[in-house]
Amino acid sequence: MGSEHGPRSSPHRSDTTLRVNGKPHTLTVDHRRVLLDVLREDLDLTGAKKGCDHGQCGACTVLVDGRRVNSCLLLAVALDGSDITTVEGLSGDGEDPHPLQRAFLERDAFQCGYCTPGQICSAVGALAEAESGHPSHVTDPAAPSGRPVVLDRDEIRERLSGNLCRCGAYPRIVDAVEDVTGAGST
Repeated sequence: MGSEHGPRSSPHRSDTTLRVNGKPHTLTVDHRRVLLDVLREDLDLTGAKKGCDHGQCGACTVLVDGRRVNSCLLLAVALDGSDITTVEGLSGDGEDPHPLQRAFLERDAFQCGYCTPGQICSAVGALAEAESGHPSHVTDPAAPSGRPVVLDRDEIRERLSGNLCRCGAYPRIVDAVEDVTGAGST
């Protein structure tokens, strides 16, 4: 190994800039490291949880460029230049919680809380998808294409089906998301 690579660069590491919760972070990242590990271990953002490490439980869900993703499956180096939002950054610079965070608290939409950050990030992404007109498996095929999708309980359940809750708080999670969409009744 020659000295031309220096300590910050090697055949297996690259400088990578991630804009996390509105702040740029340039890190030298091993090409094999996933986003979840970089968030938790390098940036001390522990909201996203390591659940299955196979993209099946959703505990690690964050938003990358506004889209919800399983951070345990994405190589951090491949996200160079991306905007990443974790549960810690949903409220922005303000002290008030994001409306979904508030609704989860008000509806007691969690028990142990392990999956809650991923559930909330997934719900934020699902709301944006529906607003942009992206259909789900249960969207009425006769619904006009490209128009916002109305989020009833079936739509919410389908769109959040990739996020598992071992405690079974699903009814309250759906209630919380309904409260934010304005479709729910108290």
